[in-house]
Amino acid sequence: MEKAKSIHLLNKAVADELQAVHQYMYFHFHLDDQGFKPLSQLFKRIAIQETGHLEVLADRILFLKGDVEMVAAGPVEKILEPEAILVKVMAMEEDGVKTYNQAAQECAANADAATKQLFERLVGDEEGHFDQYEKQHDNIKRFGLSYLALQSFGGAARGPPAGE
Repeated sequence: MEKAKSIHLLNKAVADELQAVHQYMYFHFHLDDQGFKPLSQLFKRIAIQETGHLEVLADRILFLKGDVEMVAAGPVEKILEPEAILVKVMAMEEDGVKTYNQAAQECAANADAATKQLFERLVGDEEGHFDQYEKQHDNIKRFGLSYLALQSFGGAARGPPAGE
């Protein structure tokens, strides 16, 4: 096994996961500000899961005696429309699945079974994220603005805590 190859692939994944965390939190903040609480919370939950991915990637890099490069893959895209946001994140997750499948294959060819398994686990997680985003996108397509309007009432319907 050539550790440098695996470390390179793992650091590329770190960059992608950092990018996802930054992008998803940006969407979380703005969707919450627009009153779309359930959708904003989905982005927050998945950003936290992506942070967990960062941790396991970093652990593996350090195990292989590499250095974790904490540089995001690119800048945050400033998209504010919910449907456009979902199109963007579905593309990000599809790209993650493709990239991690390729990385798993490269690790197999490099006789690094543990890193291969890590990438395979990430593939499953990214497919799950895609599925969650796709369901939201499908609901917007099916129900239009009514679906988003119902989300805006979700946060307001609770009102202030009792006693205020």
